[in-house]
Amino acid sequence: MNKYLGEFEQAVLLAVMRLGEDAYGLAIRKELEEQTGRTVTHGAAYITLDRLEAKELLSSRMADPDPDRGGRRKRFFRVTAEGMESLRVSRRALLNLWSGFEDVLEES
Repeated sequence: MNKYLGEFEQAVLLAVMRLGEDAYGLAIRKELEEQTGRTVTHGAAYITLDRLEAKELLSSRMADPDPDRGGRRKRFFRVTAEGMESLRVSRRALLNLWSGFEDVLEES
């Protein structure tokens, strides 16, 4: 079953995909900020990551404790097969909605 994705959820999933094996909280926030030009708060990022994991669109794993982080562990994320399918469905739906507006929305 495909889950509905909001704009920010799509952006988070795409950032996780872009980062690959390095997709953890802070890196995801930085990627989102670089790619969108929007400020992403710690809370917004983690609430969305948790929500996507609850929807089974993301999975996470904890890394070993890191002495450089005071012994804290990083939580790494990856997009699941269901997350990929939800992105495909969302992309298709948006492309369908945008269809026919190319001339109107073209920058001068």
